[in-house]
Amino acid sequence: MLIVRDEARCIARCLDSIRPHVDKMLVLDTGSIDGTPLLAAQYGAEVHHLAWSDDFSAARNHALDLADADWNLVLDADEWIVSGGEQLRRWCRAPRLGQLCVHSAMEGAGDAERRNWLTRLLPHGVRYRGRVHEQPVSPLPHARIELHVGHDGYLGEQLKRKRDRNAPLLLRDLHDRPGDSYLLYQLAKDAEIHSDLATACDHYAAALQGTPSEANWRHALVVRQLHCLGKTGQTEAALALADAEMARYPGSPDLFFVLGNLLHDRAQNDPAQALDEWLPLAMGAWERCLEIGERPDLEGSMQGCGSHLARHNLDAARTQLRLLAMQAELARLVA
Repeated sequence: MLIVRDEARCIARCLDSIRPHVDKMLVLDTGSIDGTPLLAAQYGAEVHHLAWSDDFSAARNHALDLADADWNLVLDADEWIVSGGEQLRRWCRAPRLGQLCVHSAMEGAGDAERRNWLTRLLPHGVRYRGRVHEQPVSPLPHARIELHVGHDGYLGEQLKRKRDRNAPLLLRDLHDRPGDSYLLYQLAKDAEIHSDLATACDHYAAALQGTPSEANWRHALVVRQLHCLGKTGQTEAALALADAEMARYPGSPDLFFVLGNLLHDRAQNDPAQALDEWLPLAMGAWERCLEIGERPDLEGSMQGCGSHLARHNLDAARTQLRLLAMQAELARLVA
């Protein structure tokens, strides 16, 4: 089941990946002008239409009503099944909600990708709440299925299309649900993605105050706040937060990766202590990343923090450390 608008770029890829694993594909178009409905029909989808009302839940719930299926797999047009589709029928035998892993390519991140476990497999009767970043509401338990989905909606022109869309809808929801930590987290992510890091820091800080330890997005929230604090020059606050959260996430390569970055920034800003203190500490953090390895099970994890990204930083720091040691020795000899 998909809701779409002007997705001719990618709708065929999405539907081709879904078709072998489902009984029916339903596409709800909310006002395309690029031929998306025609393409969807050509690729085997049942196409319906609904006027857009600035409310993703309203559209999702309308599509669920139209589908009237025992189980619904909910994807976006800029997503596609990478692996695990063959598990769907076997998995849909117990009353629960399914969390699948979405692998999002990130602008400027090379071949690295962010991994999020999102609830997208819904039994009959479950409905959504929220104007944007909508969530299914149900007393049923959530369980993970090893279904992996690619996503390229955070790249280039796709990201530009969303620039002014999400924040106003999130603010309207926040007006209705003041202090909601999940909405604050999503507002912070939206600001960060669009490079407003100061605003992102403020929203992440507010979200942290109300986010319980068991919330599945809390790990991603902490790591993103560490990154944004570092990028806005608030290194001391970031190091304090890392110290406070380390006991909660001792097996997170993402936390240790960004900690290494923070300590490396301290080395750049405090060259007198770089050789004996900050660089060795940074290297220790990245070595810890490699000891842990990749953790795709952690919500919001970045692929590479437990492998090649940490190794790259570690090798660069070792070279920098050797150069500083040589310079220090040369200065001693000259003196």
